[in-house]
Amino acid sequence: MIFETIITSIDTTGKAHVTPFGVRMEGDYVVISPFKPSTTLENILATKHAVMNLTDDVRVFAGALTNHKAWQLLEANKVKGFRLSDCLAHVELKLAEVREDASRPQLVMEKICEENHRPFKGFNRAQAAVIELAVLVSRLHMLPREKIDNELNYLQIAIDKTAGERELEAWGWLREKINRYYLESQA
Repeated sequence: MIFETIITSIDTTGKAHVTPFGVRMEGDYVVISPFKPSTTLENILATKHAVMNLTDDVRVFAGALTNHKAWQLLEANKVKGFRLSDCLAHVELKLAEVREDASRPQLVMEKICEENHRPFKGFNRAQAAVIELAVLVSRLHMLPREKIDNELNYLQIAIDKTAGERELEAWGWLREKINRYYLESQA
């Protein structure tokens, strides 16, 4: 099972990187499998730490992919790095093992510190649709346009029926990114 999270990592100068990431759990470990090359991969290999953030604000997922900074950061408690200031929970991670792979190595991360900040009340369909569209946006260069268009049309139904202000804002950012991608690829 893959859980959609926000991973924060830092480079060797302390510059933060915030990105959506699907992670897997293996017992008490979190497995992050970034594509090569990626900033998250480089940062974790260099610093040996990251923070997994759990949030119900889908603007963070969309904003990280569209350069709309929809978050603030706080210093992590036990590892060098940052967490989202407004998240439901965060887990501070330390690199325990690297499983090499030519395209997607698996970074097995040990949980060092785990904190709950607010209760999770559940996702509505629009929030799930935004997260799904964020995954598609992160793979625009790998997927055929027909698939993107078909998925977008289907996901729009949930947006139309259940979106609030945050979801509409995030949805708009992602739609703008898709439109820009296809305009630039035609030029």
